[in-house]
Amino acid sequence: MNPNIILSQEEIEHKIQRIAYQIYETFGEKESIIIAGISQNGFILAKKIHEKLTKIMPNELILCEVFIDKQNPLKSITTSISSDTYENKNVVLIDDVLNTGTTLIYGVRHFLNVPLKKFKTAVLVDRNHKKYPVKADFKGISLSTSTKEHVQVVFEEDKSFAYLE
Repeated sequence: MNPNIILSQEEIEHKIQRIAYQIYETFGEKESIIIAGISQNGFILAKKIHEKLTKIMPNELILCEVFIDKQNPLKSITTSISSDTYENKNVVLIDDVLNTGTTLIYGVRHFLNVPLKKFKTAVLVDRNHKKYPVKADFKGISLSTSTKEHVQVVFEEDKSFAYLE
């Protein structure tokens, strides 16, 4: 069975560039921005967005990895930086696919334990099957699919793509 490609390498690069500019337009040339990616694909996407942002923004950009047990999101959530680092800062929480919203909502909850200036979310693919009231402020593509279909994003060194299975 051939996977149904929904985003090619070139399209993903274009979506990342667009998200980076949307973040720039939202935050302007303000203080520090924490670019927080949910571990694994979310963090890879966050690194790619961070790389684009460093080319267009003079702001201090801090990259952060967020560790969430996706099978049990009630477990303790940790980050690669201390909460003091993002206190009273602007934060963008990033994941590759927004499916039910479980991972993103628990990630949001973690960051709300400290005061923030502004908080936004970004995803590459928004599946529109949310069971929680969470939305992506910045998204590469919105995709209406059945609940039985699965979106997979593959980030490889020289070839990235997203497909529907």
